[in-house]
Amino acid sequence: AEFFADIALAPIEAAKVQIQTQPGYANTLRDAAVKMYKEEGLKAFYKGVAPLWMRQIPYTMMKFAFFERTVEALYKFVVPKPRSECSKPEQRVVTFAAGYIAGVFCAIVFYRAVVSVLNKEKGSCASQVLKRLGFKGIWKEPFACIIMAGTLTVLQWFIYDSMKVFFRLPRPPPPGMPESLQRQLG
Repeated sequence: AEFFADIALAPIEAAKVQIQTQPGYANTLRDAAVKMYKEEGLKAFYKGVAPLWMRQIPYTMMKFAFFERTVEALYKFVVPKPRSECSKPEQRVVTFAAGYIAGVFCAIVFYRAVVSVLNKEKGSCASQVLKRLGFKGIWKEPFACIIMAGTLTVLQWFIYDSMKVFFRLPRPPPPGMPESLQRQLG
């Protein structure tokens, strides 16, 4: 799903970067698209798709896995009762926390600097950008990305989990309560 989504996202991402990083380049996505096509042809829209795949596909896989494991860990170690005994609002709080934690973790692991620079610079390729920026350069100013990714991810998971609850779709079984907590409550 992410592979195909990125094919659709690449042109929008490329135009967005041009508008954001070059003052006066264009005022709308439509204006940017026309100008980009005149300057570089179709290549302008898809030169960032391979780096986008390198970032987004592992990011999405990690996001799903980390969210599910974080939900399990929260119910196992933080929430004082099994999920089956939690109210819907309590379950939403767990979803919110797990979604934000997953988003922050993924933003740290898969920072976005290379795709942005690549879309901004005409004629460059991912290996050139990586070489020029270096390890420190690709991690410059990650906090905005972390906040953005955490917020977007929590919204995605909140919608995802809400739909599962609303349509009564199966959810992973909640882990059992740890013995130490059972003894404490018991």
